[in-house]
Amino acid sequence: MPQSPPQSQARLLTPALLGWITGLAAQLQQSELWPATHYGLLIAAAFALVLAIGRSHHLMARLLGAFIAAALLAHASTGLRATLFQLQALDPALEGKDISITGRISAMPQFGENSTRFRFTVESATQNGQAVQVPPRLYLSWYGGFRNEDGALLEPLQVAPPLQAGERWLFTVRLRAPHGTLNPHGFDFELWLWERDLQATGYVRTGKRDPQPQPLGQSWQHPVEWARQQVRDTIQQRVPVVSGTPGEEAQARAMGIVAALVTGDQQAITRSDWDIFRATGVAHLMSISGLHITLFAWLAALLLRAFWRSSPRLCLAYPAQHAGLIGGLLLAASYALFSGWGVPAQRTVLMLATVTLLSLSARRWPWPQLWLLTAAVVLLADPWALLQAGFWLSFVAVGVLFAGAGQQQETPPTWKQRLAGLLREQWLITLALAPLTLLLFGQVSLVGLLANLAAIPWVTLVVTPLALLGMLWAPLWDAAAQTVQWLAAVLQVMAAWPLATFSVAQAPLWAGIAGVLGGLLLVLRLPWAMRLAGLPLLLPVLLWQPIRPAPGQFELLAADIGQGNAVLVRTATHALLYDAGPRHANDSDAGQRVLVPLLRALDVRLDRLVLSHRDSDHTGGAAAVLAAQPDTELLSSLEDAHELQALRRSSRCMAGQAWDWDGVHFELLHPSAEDYGKARRSNALSCVLRISNGAQTVLLAGDIEKAQEARLVLENAALRADWLLVPHHGSKTSSTAAFLDAVAPHTALVQAGYRNRFGHPAPEVLRRYEERDVQVLTSAHCGAASWQSTQPRQTRCERQVQARYWQHRPAASP
Repeated sequence: MPQSPPQSQARLLTPALLGWITGLAAQLQQSELWPATHYGLLIAAAFALVLAIGRSHHLMARLLGAFIAAALLAHASTGLRATLFQLQALDPALEGKDISITGRISAMPQFGENSTRFRFTVESATQNGQAVQVPPRLYLSWYGGFRNEDGALLEPLQVAPPLQAGERWLFTVRLRAPHGTLNPHGFDFELWLWERDLQATGYVRTGKRDPQPQPLGQSWQHPVEWARQQVRDTIQQRVPVVSGTPGEEAQARAMGIVAALVTGDQQAITRSDWDIFRATGVAHLMSISGLHITLFAWLAALLLRAFWRSSPRLCLAYPAQHAGLIGGLLLAASYALFSGWGVPAQRTVLMLATVTLLSLSARRWPWPQLWLLTAAVVLLADPWALLQAGFWLSFVAVGVLFAGAGQQQETPPTWKQRLAGLLREQWLITLALAPLTLLLFGQVSLVGLLANLAAIPWVTLVVTPLALLGMLWAPLWDAAAQTVQWLAAVLQVMAAWPLATFSVAQAPLWAGIAGVLGGLLLVLRLPWAMRLAGLPLLLPVLLWQPIRPAPGQFELLAADIGQGNAVLVRTATHALLYDAGPRHANDSDAGQRVLVPLLRALDVRLDRLVLSHRDSDHTGGAAAVLAAQPDTELLSSLEDAHELQALRRSSRCMAGQAWDWDGVHFELLHPSAEDYGKARRSNALSCVLRISNGAQTVLLAGDIEKAQEARLVLENAALRADWLLVPHHGSKTSSTAAFLDAVAPHTALVQAGYRNRFGHPAPEVLRRYEERDVQVLTSAHCGAASWQSTQPRQTRCERQVQARYWQHRPAASP
């Protein structure tokens, strides 16, 4: 029998929703955007398909047509949206130029060790008195000074005053295109900026010769951000002045977590606390997450419903059930707005709004359709959320709960049944999300189930309510901080347990998908024979091992860490890290940001860390690396009094030292014993490492300068190499003609930050390489660079291989 039109159209919803998500996923894989006319043709094709669907009587053709039409529409609409956004990008000609801008601080500033970062909405911009066009929203920094390569503070700049959200200012700034580091399995800073509509970064000029910043008063155009800042500052003022006692430090750290729960500001949560939260699987509870907002909506709906039912007049005017749903949604949206309206909060509010509207319409949808609809609504508002780990963790968790739910009981459940249900739900989520967590982060907490059973009710029912009520009576913030300290003490013990975490190399996408499907089979209410079929699907993500070099071969991975050096060398069974990148602040460095996550993702156990010399752009991330790699030997030219010697006693690198790993020879060419007594500059003590398997050779030269290069050439050192790490980041102090003639590389890599203040690499240095037909790559253009001895003429650039349209493409490459 032919189906009725409503029933037939309802069948089209599921393939249309799947098509929408598939079309978005395909569009997000584009390396470059198409012309707008191409997207227009896709939209026209989608509407033509819709018309054809309406005339077709074949069910399969209608289902397939709905899928394709939705996919085309999602792909084209997202592409057009991205094209329009790119039209506002910063003109490359304005990069690095002094520009006067007037505008407003549009979000709560973040105060760091030596800088203040804030979002700025531009009202007008001029260069040399002439109006210029800049992006409407910027991400600016106000530095208190810059450090040299030794880590010493150069001439101090004007320290930023206590900036307030909503204030209007006149600044002189220098802007640049959004540019971040790009590494395998690493954080995409450029995507982070793109999602937040920020199309340029820069810093405020406050030097002695620069026009000084001028405050122009409070605009009151960002009242929510201003209120958030007042609350955050009030909470932080309750933190005692830290004198170093363990009690004061613990209270200060706990109060930082309270501020994060109230205002969404996570800056006050220390790195060590984040490590504990990740090890115990409760990191999602220590910031404004979907769980907090959903629980807030549920509690608000219950209270409003009870209040509504207490008044017969209100019940006659509008049903209490509906009033509770709408009120809970509005209050949850208000909480999300006050907490900073972050991307996870936006996703949760959209999901709650979708479920609320369906409930108000008195329609009961099958859970797969409801699940897909909420995902599609979220992605309609923010298509790039599909690339965020939080999106997948949230929606897979919700899908697991839907799929594993049993039939509703006719009688109200007892408290024992409720407790058993909660335990089962937590077990389902833990089991099903473990493969996805391994895919996304390469690590899963083995104590997460137990930790969450204690932390979820404690944080959501005790800590968070006290933190929020503190806005009405400030002493409750102290009580909230105390409850955080009690929880932190328990979590610290659990994180220290043996085998608290399980780490493997991050598997490819297909293995992660198979693992999630396997976890889902295990938790579904199916016969056990079918559930156990999910176990083989878990094996790829649990047992994945990356391909290592064959014996006698080796490979390099030069990490993209900005201004500094960090090169990972791997043989068949050994691994060495040459330098550890720069330090940005006391709690932020290349080790913590890039190298530790990278080593974990690749499942690398370092045998040796070589620190070429003491400069902070080479040693800044060493402490984090050594903490994560407790069995690693340290080899360096550091002086005995250096702070890293207290963490791991270093062996002194010396010319002539050599060792062999898996048929690959490692040899130090510099410094000599005499250099340690007479070198005046730390660069002169750079450990120069030669790596060779007999057929291919690599030379890692640190920051040696002309004098050291001349001596190596004069001593007839074994300098010939196929691949060279350019000395001193391409500074004009290095890469002399004689040295380059002796090395004669075919490929050279400059590890230097994009538009760094040192001017690396120097143009005259690049010319010397060009004259010798050397292929020069820079990390700013290449991202992380990979090289294998089996393919010596090829260097893989992450920025080219994994290119996406939102990533910055520097205008010129050496």
